[in-house]
Amino acid sequence: MTTTATPRMVQVLSTEHRGRLMRIAREVNIPQDTRLFNEGGHADRFWIIRSGTIALDLYVPGRQAQVVERLGFGELVGWSWLFTPYVWQMGATAETPVRAHEFDAMAVRSMCADDPELGRALAQWVGKVLAHRLQSARTRLLDLYAPYGSGGAR
Repeated sequence: MTTTATPRMVQVLSTEHRGRLMRIAREVNIPQDTRLFNEGGHADRFWIIRSGTIALDLYVPGRQAQVVERLGFGELVGWSWLFTPYVWQMGATAETPVRAHEFDAMAVRSMCADDPELGRALAQWVGKVLAHRLQSARTRLLDLYAPYGSGGAR
């Protein structure tokens, strides 16, 4: 749905920071059609996809939830865990079986508090992902609801 790739952890975090983060990762298998989280729910974890596809969606009043982006290999699923009040701003569903690294948000936030450089790098990465996702959602909603889509007036 978008033309630019989401920033990946390997592009933003140093080898040392990636290693520290991966030491607390848990490998998980997520069955197809599993709802990972709902908009408004408590954001207590996040994932990095190893294989499969996850669809991010937004609630649109009076309509079915709208998919705003599909995520695949190496991409971050979830960013709301980093910002108080730790509430999901989108929903997510596994469109295919997914293998992922799962991270406990509280443990990662604690690591960031103990190592401000890690916290800065992680915040920068998540911020870049967030900016990308918001642009993707904006474009998708314009395509769905604006008179001329995201292409502008004609």
